[in-house]
Amino acid sequence: MLFHSSIRKELARSFGATLLVLFTIVLTMLLIRTVGLASRGSVNPQEIALVLGYTVIGRMPTVLTLALFIAIVFTLSRMYRDSEMIIWFSSGRSLGGFLGPVVRFSWPILVVITLMVFFVWPWANAQTDALRDRFERRGDLERIAPGQFQESSSGRRVFFIDKDTADGTEGRNIFISSTEKDGSETVTSARSGRIEWIESRQILMLNNGQRLEAAADQGSLQVSEFEEYGTQIGGFEASERGEALKARSSWDLIADPTRANLGELGWRVGMALTAMNFVLIAVATTTGNPRAGRGGNLFFTLFSFVFYYNLLNLGQSWVASGLFPLAGYMLTLHGGVFILTVLWMLKRHHNLSVRGWLRARRAQRAEAQGAAA
Repeated sequence: MLFHSSIRKELARSFGATLLVLFTIVLTMLLIRTVGLASRGSVNPQEIALVLGYTVIGRMPTVLTLALFIAIVFTLSRMYRDSEMIIWFSSGRSLGGFLGPVVRFSWPILVVITLMVFFVWPWANAQTDALRDRFERRGDLERIAPGQFQESSSGRRVFFIDKDTADGTEGRNIFISSTEKDGSETVTSARSGRIEWIESRQILMLNNGQRLEAAADQGSLQVSEFEEYGTQIGGFEASERGEALKARSSWDLIADPTRANLGELGWRVGMALTAMNFVLIAVATTTGNPRAGRGGNLFFTLFSFVFYYNLLNLGQSWVASGLFPLAGYMLTLHGGVFILTVLWMLKRHHNLSVRGWLRARRAQRAEAQGAAA
């Protein structure tokens, strides 16, 4: 039918353009964030592209949801502004009739969002965490190039090595300047050093060196020499760390229903329900004024998305802290939004208003009084 095909074609064009713009914005923001992590030593500079790719993939459900919402709002507002809605309403179409083509266009995107948030989101987070853990397991000597000064991951030490071995676990002519928590400063130099793991701790073993310690309050200087000296330069191995909640699969969250897992599971289910509710919200609430621009609808679109999305994130923390049960939170937030949207759509579909209802009541009352007289 002409009605369905014309609306779906315009929705497809608007969705494609909106998705391209949002993807470019998100890619730019995440690129800046990833480069910042690499500069602070949290991400391997050689793996920036991989970390960026996994991060963008993980953010795609949110981008698709916002792009779909904006596309529907802009398409319907354009039809109101160009008086196409009046033509369709005059030909017998109602507001509820627009749900058919909008849902037929939206359901493949909603399926993709649901699959991504349940399966791709934890997989992308797991890959990103694996890259970070693998880089963090590397010693500070491995992170620097020979002949260059480099800060450690904690920012309290500065390393310099003259030469290193092929595997990057040993170095020659090592210089270390560190600042302790109490404010004292230490300068250590050694002819060689190697990295060892002792009880899941990363230890730098220095050989044939000298150590200078300057106290913060007394201003004294202590010089000592050593044949072998060990200092911890890393934390626990990645395998010893707790698995990130966002990287756990949906099946694991269901199998282990702790509060934190239920909060994450509720967020994933809520993302899929949020995308579905946004389709209904766009149809139910979008209006157009030929004398006004798109500013009002754009403001409403962004405000609604930010408000609903923040409630979704707050709900995750509420469920994880035990403030609300998962079922009650899901029914209150998503069920409440669905009911309010349906009621608003019925109001516009049947052209109901409180003023009209009061006017009709007064007319009926006047007719009843006239009949009685």
